[in-house]
Amino acid sequence: MDKTYQPADIERRWAPHWEAQGYFRPSGQGPSFSQMIPPPNVTGSLHMGHAFQDTIMDILTRWHRMKGHNTLWQVGTDHAGIATQMLVERKLEAEEGKTRHDLGREAFLDKVWEWKAESGGNITRQLRRLGASVDWERERFTMDDGFYKAVQQVFIRLYDDGLIYRGKRLVNWDPKLHTAISDLEVENKDQQGQFWHFRYPLADGLKTRDGQDHLVVATTRPETLLGDTCVAVNPDDERYADLVGQHVILPLVGRRLEIVADEHADMEKGSGCVKITPAHDFNDYEVGKRHQQPLINVMSLSAAILDQAQAFDLKGQPLSGIDTSIPEAYRGLDRYEARRLIVADMEAAGLLEQVEPISNTLPYGDRSGVVIEPLLTDQWFVRIQPLAEPAIQAVEAGDIRFVPKQYENMYFAWMRDIQDWCISRQLWWGHRIPAWYDDQGNVYVGSDEADVRAKYGLADDLTLNQDEDVLDTWFSSGLWTFGTLGWPESTEALKAFHPTNVLVTGFDIIFFWVARMIMLTLHFMKDEQGKPQVPFRDVYVTGLIRDEQGQKMSKSKGNVLDPLDMVDGISLEDLLAKRTGNMMQPQMAEKIAKRTQKAFPDGIAAHGTDALRFTLAALASTGRDINWDMKRLEGYRNFCNKLWNAARYVLSNAEGEDCGQHGGEVELTLADRWIISRLQQTEQSVTQHLEQYRFDLAANTLYEFIWNEYCDWYLELSKPVLWDENASAARLRGTRQTLVRVLEVTLRLAHPIMPFITEEIWQRVAPLAGLAGETIMLQPWPQADQSRIDAAAEQDIEWVKGIIVAIRNLRAEMNIAPGKPLPILLYKGHSEDLRRLNDNRVFLQKLAKLESVTWVEHEADLPMSAMQLVGEMEVRLPMAGFIDKEAEITRLSKEVDRLGQDIKRTEGKLSNEAFVSKAPEAVVQKEQTKLAEARQAQATLQEQIEQLKAL
Repeated sequence: MDKTYQPADIERRWAPHWEAQGYFRPSGQGPSFSQMIPPPNVTGSLHMGHAFQDTIMDILTRWHRMKGHNTLWQVGTDHAGIATQMLVERKLEAEEGKTRHDLGREAFLDKVWEWKAESGGNITRQLRRLGASVDWERERFTMDDGFYKAVQQVFIRLYDDGLIYRGKRLVNWDPKLHTAISDLEVENKDQQGQFWHFRYPLADGLKTRDGQDHLVVATTRPETLLGDTCVAVNPDDERYADLVGQHVILPLVGRRLEIVADEHADMEKGSGCVKITPAHDFNDYEVGKRHQQPLINVMSLSAAILDQAQAFDLKGQPLSGIDTSIPEAYRGLDRYEARRLIVADMEAAGLLEQVEPISNTLPYGDRSGVVIEPLLTDQWFVRIQPLAEPAIQAVEAGDIRFVPKQYENMYFAWMRDIQDWCISRQLWWGHRIPAWYDDQGNVYVGSDEADVRAKYGLADDLTLNQDEDVLDTWFSSGLWTFGTLGWPESTEALKAFHPTNVLVTGFDIIFFWVARMIMLTLHFMKDEQGKPQVPFRDVYVTGLIRDEQGQKMSKSKGNVLDPLDMVDGISLEDLLAKRTGNMMQPQMAEKIAKRTQKAFPDGIAAHGTDALRFTLAALASTGRDINWDMKRLEGYRNFCNKLWNAARYVLSNAEGEDCGQHGGEVELTLADRWIISRLQQTEQSVTQHLEQYRFDLAANTLYEFIWNEYCDWYLELSKPVLWDENASAARLRGTRQTLVRVLEVTLRLAHPIMPFITEEIWQRVAPLAGLAGETIMLQPWPQADQSRIDAAAEQDIEWVKGIIVAIRNLRAEMNIAPGKPLPILLYKGHSEDLRRLNDNRVFLQKLAKLESVTWVEHEADLPMSAMQLVGEMEVRLPMAGFIDKEAEITRLSKEVDRLGQDIKRTEGKLSNEAFVSKAPEAVVQKEQTKLAEARQAQATLQEQIEQLKAL
């Protein structure tokens, strides 16, 4: 083995070899274990969240593979509708100066597929660098042909079952991208805004109880005034009880608005009156629905004011007989320009009561960066309640288990208040909705136009046009557990690997992905008895990885860490370029640069994949957010180096020697029996921790065993045997065999977390252990042998360790060189201590560098000595010959003088009658105790000085 541990060389050699040899494929033998990688966006690159979750998934995969399971870790990527379309659109504009509309739909989609072929595999290449043992031969893409058929089948069957419908509903609308977006794609940002308080005149000469001829309403979006349909007051608000059922006049428009009683109106907020605009606010939509109010849309798809408003009923059908006129001055204006003008006109009309500065939150599209507008549009929806009920029952019955269990409550809270799901997106890239329309607007759903004509018996000359929209990417990824395995065909993979065993995911997509997978899988997947199948048995929920200060990582904060930078290293110059290269504002770029230079003055050193993976595992406390710690990463890089050097020591003493791999008599020393015993318990603990998803405890158990017990103690305890020229062949064979076999088993235990270094070392160690095989990953998972747990050996070694540590402490206290032989005395020991001394005298003398070890029965036989306790036994080192007598007397005399000053101060305090009479009794008692202890300490030191003088 190389003298120096070089992780990059090892990792770049083993990763392609494993894949080429097909080690990641299911074996076809044993019980099945399967899990699905949450499909990363095809546009994406690896971030810390990916590295964290993928490490956990790979640990589970490698562990089950070694347990002899027929193991599948399914890999794939998501087509990422909005993100991919935007990326290719920007590329098209930059390179050709064209928009997608210049190319047309088909030609543009060709461009997207070209980009996918050339650049869409970045994140999968990065996954390979992390050692992810997914079955690359089964890699799927949510837009590949097989998956497309699955998506079509699900849509068609849900439509035929009455669970998909098309309607005009309020959705999150992105005015820049011209598409509906999901809640997950909305980023809420805090800001300083304004509350405009407007006067709405009462109709028909009415007045309030305090004589006012108007109601005051407040809004943060004055432009929506044009679409108001009513004003709400709280039913318990006595100020307005007489006005419920009456009307106000909508300023600037003149439309009569009913005054309704609704608990949405907060009596303590402002005037207690709220303007209701059901077509432009989600809360107002619910109020309007409760009071059967019309929906009046005043905005275009670009969030500009329409020339004529549109009125609909709650079912989305056009309404007539409602004044939909919009004052000419506002027509065609952008929403913010319309806001400015409406506020000015309200003020000019004397209807602006006040403008109140407030802190509020605005929803932004995470891709477009513009404020999202709640807007009435024609969309496709899944009727969700019938799907939600079985999904709730599956978790309640324990068919699906959340780890940690607390996330069940989050799941239930959302599922029990779930709304119909908007699944259509106004994009070109994605699964086009399999619905066709005739000229009268009739809808026909099928896999293609020919299927539609046959299914509905349509004439060949009837003109049909396919729906322009595509499906939400969460719709297709909701089929991930079974769509990737070949459904709707009844494939062998589906039979073998579904339901999957575990899903590793973040809490932030429990609603958007986990819940939808559960609902869709239960509806479409049935076992041989017709019982609905769950998509997975366990949902292991991870926390977020934050920076060292606990802040969420984001590009705008400049605190994002690229996991591959920690694996391979990066210079400060390149790190600065990466973090500030896309910053539009120079001030922000400068701020991030300063922060980066302070945190990483020398850039980031290369730590290797194994060190990163071990760090992530060691920090993986269930469900908790993780504050990233570079020092932990550095520490685990040192841990890898420790393991490497231990292996070099073992090989240097075992290669070319008799290690018992061919038989022969074996004599095990106490140290051999101890480390074998500790190994059995480590095997038990690591296995138990992995079974309980406690990756942190598994990692910490391995660290403790490898670093402290195997490397720091056992390797040292092996030296007196290996270096003993008189040691018997059986004893040498026993120690070499133990060195090799314990290391080999430890490598298997550590392999799921640290695959590369364990493979590299195992290839050299396995033959010495008498093992055959191509790779460590196909070796059996270690099983503890209870008969080899040796409590007596463990107790004896702990005694030996205690003696050695005590002697090391004495050397440090007295500044004695490590190699200088010492005469050690043992006093106040029991018979068991004497037995252990006699059994391990040679070990002690060699490991602790002792001149002699003497058992002392009587105190009178003890010279002046320094002392450490091991249990009740005193380990003593005679001072004569080991200390500078005069220097020690000087040191002790100074301590006596210091104690004398303390005693004098305390005596003075206690002789002060005022203090003693006024201070609490406990305070006085404390001072008295302090005085007694100081006097005792001073007397002891005086005695030591006298003893030193007599030396």
